[in-house]
Amino acid sequence: MGFLTGKTAIITGAGRAVLSDGRCGSIGYGIATAYAKEGANLVITGRNVKKLEDAKEELERLYGIKVLIVQADVNAGADNEAVVNNVIKQTIDTFGRIDVLINNAQASASGVTLYDHTTEQFDLAVYSGMYAAFYYMKACYPYLAESKGTVVNFASGAGLFGNFGQCAYAAAKEGIRGLSRVAATEWAKDGIGVFVVCPLAWTAQLEQFEKAYPDAFKANVKMPPAGHFGDSELEIGRVCVQVANPDFKYMTGETLTLEGGMGLRP
Repeated sequence: MGFLTGKTAIITGAGRAVLSDGRCGSIGYGIATAYAKEGANLVITGRNVKKLEDAKEELERLYGIKVLIVQADVNAGADNEAVVNNVIKQTIDTFGRIDVLINNAQASASGVTLYDHTTEQFDLAVYSGMYAAFYYMKACYPYLAESKGTVVNFASGAGLFGNFGQCAYAAAKEGIRGLSRVAATEWAKDGIGVFVVCPLAWTAQLEQFEKAYPDAFKANVKMPPAGHFGDSELEIGRVCVQVANPDFKYMTGETLTLEGGMGLRP
């Protein structure tokens, strides 16, 4: 078994998605697979119950770990504290501990210009991403302090570089980066590591973005220097596993950023 055996990780947005060639096309599911291979029990959330059930069946069958699925959708019209608290309660009732929180879930109306963006589209990105990270981090904090655990939040090059047609998405992701830096500063004394990942993985969502908005895709999505897009499990997922190692934590009030799915920059 791996070094995460007996530990519990919450991964938001971890339903199973498939690329057009049949390969797994979900960053969340890639992370879940990497964690399952190290023996961690998982709590996976998302809006689509079928995708969560498919992920649970495959992960439990292949890796012999336990997976709890909880439908959860942080949005402008929900009682979001109640939504997140339900996830945390079920996690503690089932596993008794939280060692890792991975805020991966994010929805957006990418490809829509700032001028054409509606309030509803802006809310979609900000609530599903930044507000979700905020609520989950608050709710998980006491348990992470007890386990001296790890938070992994997902940001994006969209905010770093000001991608065309991604105003709400970029705003949400930059908010997550700022939130993460504050948490790293405030929670270092508790032994909690806080990390930010800015991936560029080939996913079903990115594949759909290319088809729906080819001009925006061409303008924004650049091939990484390594010559390939990141692999959801082997590159993104394995980095998320690495930072959960107790021997690998930056306790200086700084975040560690993974950019482009290809390298680490402190």
